[in-house]
This record gives sequence, structure tokens and C-alpha cells, in this order.
Amino acid sequence: MDYREAMWTFGIGENYNLQEYLGVHRENDGYSFRVWAPRAQMVYVIGDFTQWQEQRIPMVKNEAGVWEVWTDLAQEGQLYKFQVERQGGQLVDKIDPMARLFEKRPGTSAVIYTLPDKDWQDQDWLDQRKALGFKGRPISIYEIHAGSWRTHPDGQPYSFKDLQRELIPYLQAMNYTHVEFMPLMTHPLAESWGYQLMGYFGLEQSYGTPEEFRDFVEACHLADIGVLVDWVPGHFTINDDALAYYDGTPTYEYQDHHRAHNYGWGALNFDLGKPHVQSFLISSINYWVQTFHLDGVRVDAVSNMLYLDYDQGPWTPNEDGGNLNYQGFYFLKKLNQVMKTYHPEVMMIAEEATSYTQITGEGENSLGFDYKWNMGWMNDILRFYEMDPIYRKYEFNLVTFSFMYIFKENYILPFSHDEVVHGKKSLMHKMWGDRYNQFASLRNLYTYQICHPGKKLLFMGSEWGQFLEWKSQEALEWGDLGDDLNGRMQHFTAGLNRFYKDEFVLWDIDDSYDGIEIIDADNKDETVLTFSRKNEEGSELICVFNMAPVERQNFTIGVPTPGLYKEVWNSELQEWGGSWLDHNPDTASQTGQWKSYKQSLSFTLPAMGAVIWRRIAKFEEEEEEVVPALSEAELLLEESVES
Repeated sequence: MDYREAMWTFGIGENYNLQEYLGVHRENDGYSFRVWAPRAQMVYVIGDFTQWQEQRIPMVKNEAGVWEVWTDLAQEGQLYKFQVERQGGQLVDKIDPMARLFEKRPGTSAVIYTLPDKDWQDQDWLDQRKALGFKGRPISIYEIHAGSWRTHPDGQPYSFKDLQRELIPYLQAMNYTHVEFMPLMTHPLAESWGYQLMGYFGLEQSYGTPEEFRDFVEACHLADIGVLVDWVPGHFTINDDALAYYDGTPTYEYQDHHRAHNYGWGALNFDLGKPHVQSFLISSINYWVQTFHLDGVRVDAVSNMLYLDYDQGPWTPNEDGGNLNYQGFYFLKKLNQVMKTYHPEVMMIAEEATSYTQITGEGENSLGFDYKWNMGWMNDILRFYEMDPIYRKYEFNLVTFSFMYIFKENYILPFSHDEVVHGKKSLMHKMWGDRYNQFASLRNLYTYQICHPGKKLLFMGSEWGQFLEWKSQEALEWGDLGDDLNGRMQHFTAGLNRFYKDEFVLWDIDDSYDGIEIIDADNKDETVLTFSRKNEEGSELICVFNMAPVERQNFTIGVPTPGLYKEVWNSELQEWGGSWLDHNPDTASQTGQWKSYKQSLSFTLPAMGAVIWRRIAKFEEEEEEVVPALSEAELLLEESVES
């Protein structure tokens, strides 16, 4: 693409590789610099090679509002910024929005940096990803904050070189299929966890170099692990040296003051209807997917982009008097259309908490995402498990309500970082009862998540039941694993993930009622839920959840098919930290009406336990005796005999 075409497509919102035009590029034994600042009075390049202010280099503006200059003074690895002279003469030193690398905090200068070519070794993974897709596959995601999974003795976070050495074997041992990172793009404040971005094309320096991250992704793929990254296209940091009012006027943000300012988060909202901003944002995620071979992107805070009244501050209705942000709606739809055109095998995931707009699937009124985080399910189920069991029968709908809407969207079931911070307590700490019952409840909850339709996500530390809330400035409480119950909980999660991957009926049909049969959702008094997961080939697993601390002997459920059943999962085994030495014995179904079922199964259901049964032998169904109807003559003869 030549520069004239790049400028044209940039201006109409259809340049999806903007980083190849704007920013800094090695050209003719020097470097060219380009930055979009259409209403600036003047722009200069300043940096190590100009002694910063002393010998600043003036730039020239072209017809697209892009300032550019070539110089042979600059060298690889040097720092630089753009000095923008606003209308009125104010000078502000600004970042390069297209920079691939920034200096370490607290500095915000960009680095002249050329990412070297890489001879990738993950083609088999990419081919398999393209051939198999992701919808009919098991997806169990380990969500991680790269800066606090582990740290060095001096408190410095692991780089991706360190994570390649230690995290990947851990993911394999824990049987996760994917790892998802909270935002990795450059952010000026660590406490924002990456959700207040500054550089949309630069890897956060705290985590190492782009080369290290590239090698990490490749190593994950060679270990059969997919890599997902969070991305924040809705809002950005308000810092004056970053994108905020870049040329002194609304440039990346909305013209309307209230729409531009996100009062709740102290951020600025992107003008999603502006073509230049669309080119910038779509180029950002396209760059990350192409450069780092990512397998999925989770788009953060979709509700903030969709609804004008989402924030805490004043808002103005749209032209139809409603609260839908049309610019946000059509940007997100366009984003997914572009990604499906160029990267159809990459998962597009929305973090969105409402039910007013269709988020996943195809159709004119859908945004076109592949998955949506099921925040309603997450909130309901955690509220239920926090409750004293004596009251759970009155709130049993918190467990069963999701079955009313579970296939309205394609869902991921998340227990994410948002649920273990800001005084919400860790998942372990949320559970009711003494320490034994807390672990039992957590095992029950995770089994329910695995059996429930939808893909799975669990935040780091939750796999062993860390009791303390997550602290983003400290490493996880790895010392917990010296405790036997924490160690067994970690072993349980690894076993559960393996069970999920091995049992294809748990993910074979994950998007329709053909994959699930509700056997009993009315047992409120005993607080027991029973359903089966199944597929078109006739395979099925019977899943039973006792959500009360009461063992139920001779507990009976209906089963769809007569046969011999084997218990293949029991969350209360001693191996996992429970009290049971072994599984229930293999049990034959019994003929007899149980609700709408003609067969039933009786067994002992452990207190606060989850059990899963598989039919290992099928019995022939007993045929009912058919009495032939009497003819009219035979009826008359019978009546005469009786009389």
C-alpha cells in the first residue's frame, strides 16, 4: 500500500494496518516519522538524537492532517516524542500513538524499534486451529495478570521469558486449553491492570520485549495451549502526554464533552464513529493478532461502548431519544466483520453485562462476537454459593434461571479477576461454612461450571482456593500449597480440567438444548439439581449436584435410558480433599415411574457433593403388554355370557 492509498483509507476508516504508515519507520539509511494531529499549529520530533528541546526537528503537514519528516540523525534504540504546538502556542510533549515499544515506567517516551522477522514454528497449531475451529472444542481458560502470577525476590514481575519457562509447564500440568492475559498493551499506571491504556501497539515494558512475547506464544502453541489477550477499545488514559486531546482539540475522543469523559473510570472515551479512530483501533488489534499469532481477543467494557447512559455522569439521548450509542454499535459490528474476514479462526469475546443487544452470532441486529461473558450466571451462582444452605431452597432459582436463556447467546462462564478484588473476597472466602465445607463448596461449584453449557474461565489462584483477595502488586500466595487441603484442591482442579477435555459430551453440543436434558430442577427442599449432558451419538453423562451439607442415602433420580451406570466423578473423594474413600458402586437402573421417566437410579449422594454417572451398559427396555382390542361381536358375546 503506497502512502497516498494509506492516507485515503485511513480517512475513510478502512486502513487496518495503520502502523505500516504512521509512526517511525527505517527508510533510506534514516528514519521517517509520521503522526496524525490535524489541528495542531506545528509539530516537532524531539528525542535523544535532537538533545530533546535543543535541536528539535520541525515536521510538515500533508493533506490528510499527518505531520511527517525524515532524518538520518535518529538511531535504533533511541527515545523520542512528538512536541505538539496547539492553537494558541501551548507546547505539549506527546507519545507516538503507533509506537511498538516504550521506555519503562515512569517514563513515557517511545523507543525507535524495529521488530525483527521471526521464523515461526507453530504452523501445525495454526493449521489445526483453522481446520477444527473452536466452537466444537473444549475451552478451559486460565485468566492471568502477567505482573503478579509470580514475581522475582526483589518484587519485579516475571518477564515473558520467565513465564515461558514456568507458566507453560504449569498450564500443561493443570490441563488448561487456553491462557488469557489481562491487557498487555502499554499503560502508565500499574494499578490500572492495563485497562487504562496509553500505547495500543506497544507491549508493556514491565513484561519484557515483543520478541519474548512472540516466543512465549509460539511455545504455548507447541504445548497445545492457545493464547488470548484482553483489549480496551472503548476508553483510554486521560494523561496529557498520551492520546488525550492530542492536537489540543478532540482528536481520538468525542467532540461532546460528556460523551468524551468517562466519569466513573476517570478516562476518555474513543469517538467510535470517527473513521480515523476506527482505522487506529482495528489496526491495533489486527497488529496484535498478526504479529503475535493470538488465538483470541476479549473486548473489554462493551456496555460502555453501547449505551450512552452507562457512565455515572450526564448523558444526551441519541437522535431517536434512546440510550443506544449508534456509533459504538456499528463500530463493534464492523470490528467483528473485519476480524472474521481476515482472521475467522480467532475468537472474538465480549465482556458485556446487559441483555438488551444481541452480542454473539450472525444477523443484522447482532454485533457478531463469537462469545459473551455470562455475567448474569456468574453473579447468580456466586450469590447462591455464598448463602447459608438453610436458605438456599428459597433461592433455588439462582441456580436454575440460566437454563431459561443459556442458548440465547454463545457464552463463556467466567470466574474472573473482577470477582476477587475490591472487598469482594476470594472465591474460597465467599464459600459458606468452615474450612472443610468451603473447599467442598468450591469443588461443587467448579464441577457445576464444567458441566453447565458454555466455555470456562477461572482466574489465577482460584484453582487451589487462595483465601486472600488478589493483590495486583504482589505475587499469588504460592505458600498456600504447603497446606494439604490447598494442594488437594489444586489437584482437583487439574483433574476436573482433564475430565472436561476427555468427556466430549461436555463440549460437543455447547450451543443448543440438544446437548442438555434437565432431569430435575424442582428439588428445592433438598437443594439438589440433576441434568444430563448428551450428544447426537447417544452418549450422555448424568450430573447431580447436592448443594446442602447433608448426605442423602438411597437418593433417587430418573434416567432416560435403562442400563448399568458407573460413577465417573465424585467431588468428595479423599484424593480431592473430601471424605469418601471410593466411588459409589456400579448401579443398575430400576424400572418404575419417576416423574416423566420410566427408569430410575438410586445411590448415596455425598454432602455438598457433585457426582457424575455414565451408562456403561444398555438394557433392553421392557415392552408393555399389549392387549388386543375386542371386536363388537366379541363384546356382545362377553356381555351375554356375563348376564
